[in-house]
Amino acid sequence: MSEITPDLVRHLGVLARIQLNDDEVTRLTGQLDAIVDNIAKVSEVASPDVAATSHPIPLSNVYRPDVVGETLTHEQVLQNAPDQADGRFRVTAILGEEQ
Repeated sequence: MSEITPDLVRHLGVLARIQLNDDEVTRLTGQLDAIVDNIAKVSEVASPDVAATSHPIPLSNVYRPDVVGETLTHEQVLQNAPDQADGRFRVTAILGEEQ
């Protein structure tokens, strides 16, 4: 059995700035106790000759060829722009004048 007590759960609630009523403390005490016990079981069977994994199945990146496709013309790009100037999108300044 782990050492999760209602007082420890209340303390964790204070640290997390969560108000817990007595029913929540009771429920969380049991849940956290089960979690800590399961972690202890995993720690018992873990050995140095077993490599740590983040996924049960090896992952690999799948890349596609980088092929140039059709691109839009300047006119097509700017045709729905709310405002444009000198062949560019015109937007409201978000930085101060000093930038």
